[in-house]
Amino acid sequence: MVLILGMEGSANKLGIGVVQDGVVLSNPRVTYITPPGEGFQPSETARHHMKHIVELVKQALKEAGELDPIRLDAIAYTKVGSAQIIFLV
Repeated sequence: MVLILGMEGSANKLGIGVVQDGVVLSNPRVTYITPPGEGFQPSETARHHMKHIVELVKQALKEAGELDPIRLDAIAYTKVGSAQIIFLV
């Protein structure tokens, strides 16, 4: 049985998913919303994602059945945009 934690944050949405053998066990998300009339800036979006990623990972593991991270076989992430900044820190 393969257990993977995936992270996606290439735009204004940050999502963390836990998948086991192709079955999605959890997939919580948060969205960065800019003030009206402003577009989102990559640096602001990255700060938003950094602020929320730890709690979102904890939430994903909890929703997937109180998983211990040591059980994960792999961690996957989007390697573009804001995601690259936060996942390499």
